[in-house]
Amino acid sequence: MVSVSTLLCLAFATLVIAAMPIVTYRKLRPRFNIAPREAILGIGVFALFAMVIERALHGFVLGNPLTSGWLVNPAVFVVYGAVVAGLCEEVGRFLAMKWLISREPGALDRHGPALGLGIGHGGAEAWIVGVLVQVQWIVYAVLANRGTLDAHFANAPLEAIARIHLVLLSLSPVSAGIFIIERASAFVLQLGFSALMWQMLRERSRHALGVLIAAHALVGLPAALFQARLVPLIAADAVYLVLGVIVAMALVRYYRRAAAGRPSA
Repeated sequence: MVSVSTLLCLAFATLVIAAMPIVTYRKLRPRFNIAPREAILGIGVFALFAMVIERALHGFVLGNPLTSGWLVNPAVFVVYGAVVAGLCEEVGRFLAMKWLISREPGALDRHGPALGLGIGHGGAEAWIVGVLVQVQWIVYAVLANRGTLDAHFANAPLEAIARIHLVLLSLSPVSAGIFIIERASAFVLQLGFSALMWQMLRERSRHALGVLIAAHALVGLPAALFQARLVPLIAADAVYLVLGVIVAMALVRYYRRAAAGRPSA
């Protein structure tokens, strides 16, 4: 059984994360002249490069006896996970921004494209990786409370059903808080990555893609370390909470200067 208080907390957390990119877009769109296509492009980048290309690459690597054998080493697994995530997402972000610039060279004079892409990219991640998954677990919890969960998985292996029950037993109001921290921090970091790459492109930097891949990989290390069971979840989330706060403060300062027409440096 999952308590009513836990279900309410999980539902509230899910609604908060679901609303986060929508509210951010609606609030910032008129101020920074964000075009809808910029947010849509960000959504497409995450869907294609993170959900299709990155997952296909994982499938190939894990399905190959040679490469999967290398990943048994925790250090290799951590480096692989962090680098691949940074490579796929930042190449997608870079290509999207280059496409926008080729279509509208004057876009570099605006700050809206970076925000639009970041909101779309981060919002897609929040919904696909966060909201939809969380809704699934809420539904499972309701079915379990009604005693009909096992009947809905009558054809599933017993091991899979047992794992679902274990996850449901671990749900609590604290889980809802952790969910908000993880997804909100990820959203803020995506805004930060987009702002940084856009600023480097505005400065005609030749190192924008390399810097962003490295930055994304470094930020992904705590998650990779947790997946490799080298650090506890609370430690990884604590890092992301701190990073999220720092990046959020930097973004507020950066875009306040941009809105005031002052140099961003």
